[in-house]
Amino acid sequence: MTTETMAPAVPVTSGADRSELMRQRVIAARWFLVPMLIALGIVAGWPLLRSIWFSFTDASLTDLYGAQFIGIGNYLRWTTLESGRTVFRGLLVDPAWWNAVWNTVRFAVISVGLETVLGMVVALVLNAEFKGRGLVRAAILIPWAIPTIVSARMWGWMLNDQFGIINDLLLRLGLISQKIAWTATADTAMTAVIVVDVWKTTPFMALLILAGLQMIPKDIYEAADIDGVHPIKQFWRITLPLVRPALMVAIIFRLLDAMRIFDLIYVLTPNSVATKTMSVLARENLFDFDNFAYGSAQSTLLFVTIAVMTILYIWLGRVNFDGGDR
Repeated sequence: MTTETMAPAVPVTSGADRSELMRQRVIAARWFLVPMLIALGIVAGWPLLRSIWFSFTDASLTDLYGAQFIGIGNYLRWTTLESGRTVFRGLLVDPAWWNAVWNTVRFAVISVGLETVLGMVVALVLNAEFKGRGLVRAAILIPWAIPTIVSARMWGWMLNDQFGIINDLLLRLGLISQKIAWTATADTAMTAVIVVDVWKTTPFMALLILAGLQMIPKDIYEAADIDGVHPIKQFWRITLPLVRPALMVAIIFRLLDAMRIFDLIYVLTPNSVATKTMSVLARENLFDFDNFAYGSAQSTLLFVTIAVMTILYIWLGRVNFDGGDR
């Protein structure tokens, strides 16, 4: 006598049922996003709109609610003298503002470029198999984990021209003939800030790039080794194209931070024209000089600049945050 084991019946889901289930999931996801969007609107959206509004007024810290609308006067205004000469004033013709824009862009491009290259090198090393790799991965994150204020103060002492360890070391090695005020000299202040930022933020770039490297199947490299492809060629033909999505996302995240840099420069090189960025200049006008409306205009232009650069980067770089290229 033969005994047959009957498998349990598996319910068959129709296409309509799957579509309905997906629709319900989308609705549920939207409801879960509502509290976050409300909190984001209160914390970020409302202050942003208020700052934009203040940029078109004559507001001051002592009379925020009595501000009067003056149009684009904070951005550009002009006066025609009796001689017929027209004098332009405002943010768009302010040399201090354009100097801050140049400092910000220069800092962002150089620091992010160096951090990307060094981060790729560190990520490639950490992606290799070697003894103690876990310990090295943890140790490499220490500079990034240190608060920016703490690292700025630490490097400020190290770069001090009187008793800093950097000057002492370079003097002992014979690389310099006299002590240098790295953070107080216009020629070296920006270099000092970039060095500190690269030291601190390269681990962050390495971490993001390493995550992309670990998603590349090892079978591809094994096949390339069997075919005799040189490691350098493997990097340019295999590694770089496959890690490109993660690399592009890492760059845009880091670029956003670099464009709004404030704390490192404010602590390390206070009141230095050579390193003053848009954020630092806006803060000075908002609170130190009580030019609240003018500082709001600077903050608004900073926001517009970052938004335009981000949109252009995503469009030209074909960045897709869902994964892969568009």
